[in-house]
Amino acid sequence: MVLEMLNPMHYNITSMMPEVMPVATMPILLLTGFLLLVWNYEDTSSIPGPGYCMGIGPLISHCRFLWMGIGSACNYYNKMYGEFMRVWICGEETLIISKSSSMFHVMKHSHYSSRFGSKLGLQCIGMHENGIIFNNNPTLWKAVRPFFTKALSGPGLVRMVTICVESVITHLDRLEEVTNELGYIDVLTLMRRIMLDTSNMLFLGIPLDESAIVVKIQGYFDAWQALLLKPDIFFKISWLYRKYEKSVKDLKDAMEILIEEKRHRISTAEKLEDCMDFATELIFAEKRGDLTKENVNQCILEMLIAAPDTMSVSVFFMLFLIAKHPKVEEAIMKEIQTVVGEREIRIDDMQKLKVVENFIYESMRYQPVVNLVMRKALQDDVIDGYPVKKGTNIILNIGRMHRLEFFPKPNEFTLENFAKNVRTLP
Repeated sequence: MVLEMLNPMHYNITSMMPEVMPVATMPILLLTGFLLLVWNYEDTSSIPGPGYCMGIGPLISHCRFLWMGIGSACNYYNKMYGEFMRVWICGEETLIISKSSSMFHVMKHSHYSSRFGSKLGLQCIGMHENGIIFNNNPTLWKAVRPFFTKALSGPGLVRMVTICVESVITHLDRLEEVTNELGYIDVLTLMRRIMLDTSNMLFLGIPLDESAIVVKIQGYFDAWQALLLKPDIFFKISWLYRKYEKSVKDLKDAMEILIEEKRHRISTAEKLEDCMDFATELIFAEKRGDLTKENVNQCILEMLIAAPDTMSVSVFFMLFLIAKHPKVEEAIMKEIQTVVGEREIRIDDMQKLKVVENFIYESMRYQPVVNLVMRKALQDDVIDGYPVKKGTNIILNIGRMHRLEFFPKPNEFTLENFAKNVRTLP
């Protein structure tokens, strides 16, 4: 009897518990396990940055980017946590780097060639796996890159100088088109028209309405900036993004009409040599089956819109800096007069205009139009001792780096900053 009582097999263990588990017990156990999991997650990264804090950290960091903008948010986090730090964007771990050695590592290696951004946002503006600017498919990006490289180098670059000079002269003769009722010239619009005209003559060669296209380009860039990091839920509320969708459609429809005209001219041309350019070579690649029509259209669109936005704003800031620094203007004019004189400028003059070159570099350093580079790691890596997992997003904060390293007077606009050779990223 005693042995029977001591034998554990004698008892039905389940009989010692209630036959029916309370309904709330299982959800409570699952919730407790989940909270323990996310609570313990926050200490898994050795990279400086805000805490995970049960998912609140990623939410706050993403909201900060949406509220402050990418550039301001990056500067805030680098200042707060250091020049190599970690946040979350769209729930994905993202590194913000303003350290030159780390930037050099990223720019040097091909496994950082992919871009990142909201998939739905990039699809809306036509850049998801199309074009070159934010194409996050490395294979397709590599397929279109040679077309851009060829168009922007060699003979194309030489021809660009001539066409740009001609366009400037033409538009200066038509200043009344960008002059308001008070007699003030809209310099930024003037720059945008010049750059659009130059890009069109070089890369497409179809007559267009400069005024209308410039307005559509501005609308497209506003949509691009607004949608790049938006969460997926934003795109489920149609009235929120409808105006951006319309801005994108307006430009894409206008560009499609121009590109179809280009296709027609190619098909009816007696000599193909007369219409060989960037757009023509892309259209031929489409006919060979190397590229899709959608990709070709996006590549041409991006080539035409890049200069009217970034280049025109860069030139605008250069003119502004010249106006604020008369001694710099005097040095530039003196060098141009010495090298060029009264004749027209030639391509071989470029390498002799050192003051002009230093001024351009310093303007782009001091007042950059694009001061960030966005990439995604395609494989596991180690950067400056920090482990970087495959799929990690990376933002290179080049604007901040230029205010921290290399330059004798980083917070001032002065040609002294480029008086000596400065190490640059590839």
